[in-house]
Amino acid sequence: MTVANVVGFDEALQIVLGYAAEFAIEARKPACETKDLLECFGRVLAEEVKADRDQPPFDRSTRDGFAVRAVDSTGTALRVVGLVRAGERWNGGALEQGAAVEIMTGAPMPEGADAVVMVEHVERDGDAIRLMDGRAIRRGENVVPRGSEARASEAVLAAGTVVGGAEIALAAACGYAELPAFCRPRVAIVSTGDELVELDEVPGAQQIRNSNSYALKSLVDAASGVGERMAIARDVREELRDRVSLGRRADLLLFSGGVSMGKYDLVEEVLAEFGAEFFFTGVKMQPGKPVVFGRLPKFEDSDGVGRECLFFGLPGNPISAQVTFHCFVEPLLRAMGGAGVQGPRFVQATLAEEVEGKAGLMRVLPARLTPDRVRPEVRLVGWHGSGDLTANARANCYAVLPPEKERFGVGEIVTVLLR
Repeated sequence: MTVANVVGFDEALQIVLGYAAEFAIEARKPACETKDLLECFGRVLAEEVKADRDQPPFDRSTRDGFAVRAVDSTGTALRVVGLVRAGERWNGGALEQGAAVEIMTGAPMPEGADAVVMVEHVERDGDAIRLMDGRAIRRGENVVPRGSEARASEAVLAAGTVVGGAEIALAAACGYAELPAFCRPRVAIVSTGDELVELDEVPGAQQIRNSNSYALKSLVDAASGVGERMAIARDVREELRDRVSLGRRADLLLFSGGVSMGKYDLVEEVLAEFGAEFFFTGVKMQPGKPVVFGRLPKFEDSDGVGRECLFFGLPGNPISAQVTFHCFVEPLLRAMGGAGVQGPRFVQATLAEEVEGKAGLMRVLPARLTPDRVRPEVRLVGWHGSGDLTANARANCYAVLPPEKERFGVGEIVTVLLR
């Protein structure tokens, strides 16, 4: 039997992040591969991205208007001597005193011009313009100087950056058709329980479909991993031993179910047979208290390389499994993929209703966060316990209620776990 080690939520998170930090060590970083730019969304950069030229590569107008010399523009009519559009270059020579060039957003500034007057701030009469009364223009106004965003050869994205739309746009602007990305960690996913059937089976009256492995694979893939669904393990030692033997060849092994205190909850016992080291065997939280985290010892795989495997035993109830994934598995998985140590994505919001806490337990409850810009509010979703998939689908976040209080009032600021 394993020795119970139930810890507080913050202690559990620090334990996980401590092991996540090991993957920042050069010897433990994953291998990398070169991928087409558009295949890199959600991947982790293995090398920094550098600007191939100054960004922007010229002094750029940020407005439709007139390029001028700021010293000429106050109280004086200016002569419009031409027009320059985005993608063009002004070939009329240095801008002379008293002259202006009509210019479009994104176009390069004419030589000698040092400001752009917005088109709505001038009065125009034929080829003459004049600033409206009360308007003034300063040198550099509505102009982005060459190289102000990045200089040629300057790093603009660091290794370890998770690539999203903004990063893809920047890499494309710097001429990258491919990026070096860390290989994604492989995660073996095992659902346990005699009550489970696969989607191509007709469930009996007392059976349920294996939804957890689908949810966990989706979450793993979204966190820069590669989820591999394994066959359901019944609540018998032989099947659990088989899944551990196969699953430990992955970088991370995830069980759902079989980690509570019931007679047929055998996951911890079988892991112990393989020499597992348990970092904790429960967390003082609701839902998700039975979550287990540990490490299987090194073994020699088929190519003669010794490898160890970290594992989580997640509760079998769907909301519990997903909550504990976001809190503990996702931070570790991102670190294993090269992204460094990053905790769960917490923000704060105002409670829209009075809610109950629970002394001694961190409550992490399905909720909806409103998109109000000024004062975001969070409201719990009505649910029927941690097996309520319908309620979880109505939620877009989780309200995090600390264990120190038993009641939280309307208007209190609470932490929200994003997902």
